[in-house]
Amino acid sequence: MPLDVYKDWLGIPDGPRPPDHYTLLRLVQFEDDTEKIRANYRKLNGHVRKYATGQYSVKSQELLNELAKAMLCLTDPERKREYDESQGREFPEELSRIGNRLTENVLAEQGTITKQQIKEVKEFADKRGLTVRDAVVQMKLTDVETATRAFAVELGLSFVDLAETLPDDSVLDRVARASVRRNSIIPLFVDEDYILVACTDEITHDLEQELRLSFDLPVRPVLATPQAIKQAISKYYPPGTRETPVVVKKEATAAASEPKKGKKADKAAEQTAAAPAQKAAAGPHRYWSQLTPDEQAERKQWGLLLMCWFTIGSVVLDQVVIFKFWTSYPIFVFLPIFVVPSIVLWVKKVYWK
Repeated sequence: MPLDVYKDWLGIPDGPRPPDHYTLLRLVQFEDDTEKIRANYRKLNGHVRKYATGQYSVKSQELLNELAKAMLCLTDPERKREYDESQGREFPEELSRIGNRLTENVLAEQGTITKQQIKEVKEFADKRGLTVRDAVVQMKLTDVETATRAFAVELGLSFVDLAETLPDDSVLDRVARASVRRNSIIPLFVDEDYILVACTDEITHDLEQELRLSFDLPVRPVLATPQAIKQAISKYYPPGTRETPVVVKKEATAAASEPKKGKKADKAAEQTAAAPAQKAAAGPHRYWSQLTPDEQAERKQWGLLLMCWFTIGSVVLDQVVIFKFWTSYPIFVFLPIFVVPSIVLWVKKVYWK
């Protein structure tokens, strides 16, 4: 009998496969307590990790990723609401007007800081240009994970423990090492209508557009601690690896994601379709404006190297070889005068165009 990981490992009765997020995490339908959701996830994660070695290692990792995606969805207020509505839940109209709570208020509600300390924390943060998340850590009022969890509540995002999560290799391959280091991010995996990206803060508009073009999907950030991001970058992007992003044809990406498109993805598709078609053009002869920031930086480095080497090469050739025959061919003594401006002009007008 084939292995049913949902039934054999998690004790989920026969039924739809894969099960919905609540069934997968052994929760009551439409559970709203994020701490209970995380607690069930950690318990199931630890149980499934027992099968991480041996003949079931692949199935174990696939199930661990399913658990992580379900947890991240149900602890993200915006995504949870969309998911619950897709499952038939109806929300009272007034709930749509409830905003996110501030980090300091979340910490006060948890008992991490007192209400009297809120003013002190905010003054400390303002004087040093810090977020409240960083301020409470520097003031040693709490640890960085607790502060980051509260900060995630303020931003309306989910929190991810990268030590418990294994990113998808194919997703990691599509973002260059320089980009993850510069932006302090870790791309995790594609989940339904989104590409999930771990970060330490809200991502910038430019980075969101870069990732959207790479994956042809809207981006949904999830928060992680700065130290966890640094460790993950060292682990998944060591020096000499993933220097150049793997480019996947948009036609294939679109075909693969077509059955999963929702309201957010449809809107993103409309925005992507409005961009110039040349953005998707592949090959070494794309215009400068069609390159990603990482590709522009790489081409700039190569252009500077070409100018340097042609300059050095022409001088060496002129002084070591041609100068000996200057009486016969005097014009070639001035070889650098012709070569250097030519290569500089070519790089600026052609290679960097």
